[in-house]
Amino acid sequence: MAKLKLDLHDIYNRGNEIEAELNRIIEEAVERRIALVEIIPGKGSGQLKKRVLRFLNQSNIRALYHRVEKDDKNFGRIFVHFRH
Repeated sequence: MAKLKLDLHDIYNRGNEIEAELNRIIEEAVERRIALVEIIPGKGSGQLKKRVLRFLNQSNIRALYHRVEKDDKNFGRIFVHFRH
């Protein structure tokens, strides 16, 4: 199964870049028909994870994927599942 991975550690404090990277990875998954995207906001205070989840919950983005899974073994990871 093909998977894309986005690590947000390097850009955690640059808001516009975070949005751009999230848009890019979701578009790439849709275009290439990738089944799974792993997003790593890191553990930290949880603010970046909340921001990622808010982004994924936007109606225009939510229409593109099947479901979001928060990794129960690693708090700093989110999986986005696609059904193509």
